[in-house]
Order: sequence, then C-alpha cells, then structure tokens
Amino acid sequence: MRNSPSHTMELPRLIVVGEKNIGGFGKFLQNLGPTKKVSIIAGNHVQKIIRVKISKSLSDSKIKAVWHSPKTNDEKSIGMVESQVRKDRSDLIVGIGGGRSVDVAKMISYNLDKPFVSVPTAASHDGIASPFVSVKGEKPHSLVATAPLGVFVDIDVIKRAPKKLLASGCGDLVAKITAVKDWQLGRDNTGEYYGRYSSNLASMSAKILLEATEKKKRPDIREIVEALISAGVASCIAGSSRPCSGSEHLFSHALDKLAPGIGLHGEKCGIGAILMAKLQGQDWKKIANTLKNAGAPTTAKQIGLKKQVVVEALVIAQSLRPERYTILKQIKMTHKKALELAKSTNVI
Repeated sequence: MRNSPSHTMELPRLIVVGEKNIGGFGKFLQNLGPTKKVSIIAGNHVQKIIRVKISKSLSDSKIKAVWHSPKTNDEKSIGMVESQVRKDRSDLIVGIGGGRSVDVAKMISYNLDKPFVSVPTAASHDGIASPFVSVKGEKPHSLVATAPLGVFVDIDVIKRAPKKLLASGCGDLVAKITAVKDWQLGRDNTGEYYGRYSSNLASMSAKILLEATEKKKRPDIREIVEALISAGVASCIAGSSRPCSGSEHLFSHALDKLAPGIGLHGEKCGIGAILMAKLQGQDWKKIANTLKNAGAPTTAKQIGLKKQVVVEALVIAQSLRPERYTILKQIKMTHKKALELAKSTNVI
C-alpha cells in the first residue's frame, strides 16, 4: 500500500436523539457554545409543523432567530439565501428538514465559515451527520462542505414524516454494502487509502437493517436514525464519502441527470445497490428482500423510471466520476449488459 495521504476528520461535537424533546433545542444550542442569534433554514412545510415549538425553545434560552426558506437546492437559490444569511450576522446556522434545507444550510455555513447544526425531520438519507452536500448543478455528485457541529433529533417529529421518506433512508443504508465493496476494490486495484474502521462502521449501519429482515421485523425508527448518523460519521472519519457512496450512488446520480426529480435519493441508491451487488458477486437477493421488508422500492417501475433510462444510467454512471474506482471500472458496461443486468435482478 502507498503512503496514506493525510486527511482531516471533522466530527459532530454533540448529538442528541430523543423523543418529544424539541422543547430542549435552545438549551442544546447553548451547550454547544454561547449563542445569541441563529439563522434557520427550513422549508415552508417543515415550518408549519415545528416553527412554533422551536421559536419558543429559542426565546426561552434568550436566542434570537431569523428564518429563511430556500426554493430549491440549486446554486442560484443557495446564493440568494446566503446573501440574506450574511446580513443576519448570526452565531451559527441551523438546517431543519428532510434533506434539502439541511444541505442548503450546510453549504451556506461552509461558504460563510460559520458553525452548522443539523435538525433532521425525516430519516431519508445519511446527510444528516455527514460533511457532504448534494447541490443541483453541473456536477451531479456530492460536494464536500462542513460536518455539523451538532445534530439534534426528535424521534416524534421523524415518526410523523411520510413513510416513504423512512423507506428511502433504508435504501441509503443498504447502499453501504456495495459502497464498502467498491472501496475495497479501489484499495486492491489502485493502492488507494482504505480505512478499515470507517468501512466497518458503515457496514454495521447496513447490517442492522439486514438483521431485522432476517427476523421478518420492520426496523425500529430510532435504530434507522442512529444508523444513518453513524454512516455520516463514517464519512467524517474516512475524510471522504467512500464508505457510504460507491457505484450505486453513481447510478443514482446518473438517474438524477437523465430523469431529474423522479424518485428519492435513497430509493435510487437502494435499487442501485441491488444491481451493483450482482456485479460484485454479493447476495443481491438479500438486499432486495431487505428493501421490500422496509417498504422501499426494488423496481424502476415503482418509482416511475422508464426501462431505457435505467439502462442508460448504468452505461454512463462511472463516467460521472472517472477518478473513483468502482466495480463499473472492471466491467465495460454496454447497453446489452446493462439490459441483462436490470432484467436478471428484476429491476426492470
């Protein structure tokens, strides 16, 4: 193995997971450090649900808050919110939501060099505790931003999110099975740095789901939340998204490019994991069963994707990130091979 390059591990300082604990949010922020004013990024729907409780908790802790609602997570929209947040002169930035608002807050906090706190309202993907952010733009993959200083979760709020979002989170968790295998391929074929600790942590996050399936049980919501946080922390430790994002994520990003707005991130990663597991010689049927058990889609049709889009996504996936070694580097993916793969795994 080559000399490992140095990398930075940025970890959340405080993570709170509780039930009906939203009233303690102000105190949580004060525990992170003296806080007088915060900028909050949250969508309109989320604001309707928890704005009153969050505002009360903040005023009880003598913290001023300015609320912002991003239209979308493209660069233009982020820029608009960022210029407003800059005027706030706040101590930290809070992202509250299922994904988009957390991503926008993460990006703005990175650009303005301010600490960031993540308050997920749905367990739909592992971005709630990772330093990575998905931004709509030229590059369809994640950008490195800042790991949250703190993560605050009220399980009661997560329980009220649509079941589809939780199923998407399960898709993002099974993706770790194929992502870790891709990382091992990178190590074996290019001498790339491979972190055993972070890869084991990511694998363990997926294992919780697989074990629940074997016992024919639906995984506990709290377990899914903790697994998604652990997966995000695995990326922090690795200093890259390697333990959590491999060929299945490249497939998902290819779908984003070819059929924008169709299907949730975790849903596409879950389906990608079925396909890539077969290529890697792993037990793809077990992954498909796990997703079914969690109520997540296992076919393109279930999320409204056309067959030809799936085939094309498989063909172009690796080209989106040529520097990242995955199973798709070993298999010259043609339209014929892609069609056979998708059919043989019942994805189409």
